[in-house]
Amino acid sequence: MNNTKSSIYAYPAVFTPEPEGGFYIHFPDIDNCFTCGNTIEEGLMMAKDALALMVYTNYEETGLPAPSSTPIKELRLKKNEFATYIACDTIECRRKFGSKAVKKTLTIPEWLNDAAMKENINFSQVLQDALKEKLNVS
Repeated sequence: MNNTKSSIYAYPAVFTPEPEGGFYIHFPDIDNCFTCGNTIEEGLMMAKDALALMVYTNYEETGLPAPSSTPIKELRLKKNEFATYIACDTIECRRKFGSKAVKKTLTIPEWLNDAAMKENINFSQVLQDALKEKLNVS
Protein backbone atom coordinates (compact mmCIF):
# COMPACT_ATOMS: atom_id res chain seq x y z
CA MET A 1 0.00 0.00 0.00
CA ASN A 2 1.34 3.38 -0.99
CA ASN A 3 0.82 5.66 1.98
CA THR A 4 1.09 8.75 -0.23
CA LYS A 5 -2.36 8.00 -1.63
CA SER A 6 -5.30 9.82 -0.17
CA SER A 7 -6.82 8.16 2.85
CA ILE A 8 -9.94 10.33 3.01
CA TYR A 9 -13.13 9.21 1.28
CA ALA A 10 -16.76 10.37 1.36
CA TYR A 11 -19.76 8.48 0.04
CA PRO A 12 -23.51 8.77 0.50
CA ALA A 13 -25.06 6.31 2.91
CA VAL A 14 -28.75 5.42 2.74
CA PHE A 15 -30.45 4.95 6.11
CA THR A 16 -33.55 2.77 6.07
CA PRO A 17 -35.60 2.59 9.29
CA GLU A 18 -36.18 -0.98 10.48
CA PRO A 19 -39.70 -1.96 11.63
CA GLU A 20 -38.36 -3.12 15.00
CA GLY A 21 -36.30 0.06 15.46
CA GLY A 22 -32.87 1.11 14.38
CA PHE A 23 -31.54 1.54 10.88
CA TYR A 24 -30.20 -0.55 8.05
CA ILE A 25 -27.46 1.42 6.28
CA HIS A 26 -25.95 0.79 2.87
CA PHE A 27 -23.62 2.56 0.46
CA PRO A 28 -24.93 2.49 -3.13
CA ASP A 29 -21.46 3.21 -4.58
CA ILE A 30 -19.57 0.50 -2.65
CA ASP A 31 -20.52 -3.12 -3.37
CA ASN A 32 -21.50 -5.15 -0.30
CA CYS A 33 -20.96 -2.25 2.09
CA PHE A 34 -23.71 -2.19 4.66
CA THR A 35 -24.20 -2.04 8.41
CA CYS A 36 -26.83 -1.13 10.97
CA GLY A 37 -27.31 0.94 14.09
CA ASN A 38 -29.86 1.19 16.87
CA THR A 39 -29.78 5.00 16.73
CA ILE A 40 -28.76 7.55 14.12
CA GLU A 41 -25.62 8.31 16.12
CA GLU A 42 -24.64 4.65 16.34
CA GLY A 43 -25.49 4.22 12.66
CA LEU A 44 -23.20 7.09 11.69
CA MET A 45 -20.34 5.57 13.66
CA MET A 46 -20.93 2.07 12.29
CA ALA A 47 -21.23 3.44 8.74
CA LYS A 48 -17.90 5.22 9.04
CA ASP A 49 -16.19 2.02 10.21
CA ALA A 50 -17.83 -0.13 7.53
CA LEU A 51 -16.92 2.34 4.79
CA ALA A 52 -13.28 2.61 5.89
CA LEU A 53 -12.87 -1.17 6.03
CA MET A 54 -14.52 -1.80 2.65
CA VAL A 55 -12.61 0.96 0.84
CA TYR A 56 -9.35 -0.25 2.34
CA THR A 57 -9.86 -3.95 1.54
CA ASN A 58 -11.66 -3.63 -1.81
CA TYR A 59 -9.72 -0.76 -3.36
CA GLU A 60 -6.55 0.28 -1.56
CA GLU A 61 -5.31 -3.26 -0.92
CA THR A 62 -6.20 -4.51 -4.40
CA GLY A 63 -4.94 -1.44 -6.25
CA LEU A 64 -8.33 -0.90 -7.88
CA PRO A 65 -9.53 2.69 -8.15
CA ALA A 66 -12.28 3.62 -5.71
CA PRO A 67 -15.56 4.48 -7.44
CA SER A 68 -16.79 8.01 -7.77
CA SER A 69 -19.21 9.26 -5.17
CA THR A 70 -22.79 9.70 -6.37
CA PRO A 71 -24.32 13.06 -5.46
CA ILE A 72 -27.07 12.54 -2.89
CA LYS A 73 -29.62 14.39 -5.04
CA GLU A 74 -29.17 11.67 -7.72
CA LEU A 75 -30.04 8.80 -5.37
CA ARG A 76 -33.47 7.21 -5.62
CA LEU A 77 -34.72 7.01 -2.06
CA LYS A 78 -37.86 5.35 -0.78
CA LYS A 79 -40.36 7.42 1.16
CA ASN A 80 -38.99 6.43 4.59
CA GLU A 81 -35.26 6.59 3.71
CA PHE A 82 -32.77 9.39 4.03
CA ALA A 83 -29.19 9.77 2.86
CA THR A 84 -26.17 11.56 4.24
CA TYR A 85 -22.52 11.67 3.33
CA ILE A 86 -20.18 9.58 5.44
CA ALA A 87 -16.50 10.50 5.47
CA CYS A 88 -13.83 8.08 6.55
CA ASP A 89 -10.08 7.91 6.86
CA THR A 90 -8.53 4.55 6.00
CA ILE A 91 -5.28 5.17 7.88
CA GLU A 92 -6.51 3.26 10.94
CA CYS A 93 -7.49 0.29 8.75
CA ARG A 94 -4.08 0.41 7.09
CA ARG A 95 -2.44 0.21 10.50
CA LYS A 96 -4.72 -2.49 11.84
CA PHE A 97 -5.00 -4.75 8.82
CA GLY A 98 -1.97 -3.90 6.71
CA SER A 99 0.61 -6.63 6.31
CA LYS A 100 3.65 -4.60 5.29
CA ALA A 101 6.65 -5.85 7.25
CA VAL A 102 8.97 -3.45 9.04
CA LYS A 103 12.53 -4.52 9.75
CA LYS A 104 13.65 -4.15 13.38
CA THR A 105 17.08 -4.63 14.86
CA LEU A 106 17.29 -5.93 18.40
CA THR A 107 19.79 -7.43 20.78
CA ILE A 108 19.49 -10.44 23.05
CA PRO A 109 22.06 -12.27 25.17
CA GLU A 110 24.20 -14.67 23.18
CA TRP A 111 23.21 -17.67 25.31
CA LEU A 112 19.51 -16.94 24.60
CA ASN A 113 20.18 -16.64 20.88
CA ASP A 114 22.08 -19.94 20.88
CA ALA A 115 19.31 -21.75 22.74
CA ALA A 116 16.64 -20.36 20.42
CA MET A 117 18.64 -21.23 17.31
CA LYS A 118 19.06 -24.80 18.59
CA GLU A 119 15.26 -25.05 18.80
CA ASN A 120 14.71 -23.46 15.35
CA ILE A 121 12.72 -20.61 16.90
CA ASN A 122 11.29 -18.07 14.43
CA PHE A 123 12.39 -14.82 16.08
CA SER A 124 10.04 -12.64 14.04
CA GLN A 125 7.01 -14.74 14.92
CA VAL A 126 7.92 -14.85 18.63
CA LEU A 127 8.35 -11.07 18.70
CA GLN A 128 5.03 -10.52 16.88
CA ASP A 129 3.20 -12.87 19.24
CA ALA A 130 4.76 -11.26 22.32
CA LEU A 131 3.94 -7.74 21.11
CA LYS A 132 0.33 -8.69 20.35
CA GLU A 133 -0.04 -10.22 23.80
CA LYS A 134 1.61 -7.23 25.50
CA LEU A 135 -0.56 -4.77 23.57
CA ASN A 136 -3.69 -6.90 23.92
CA VAL A 137 -4.35 -6.92 20.17
CA SER A 138 -4.97 -9.76 17.75
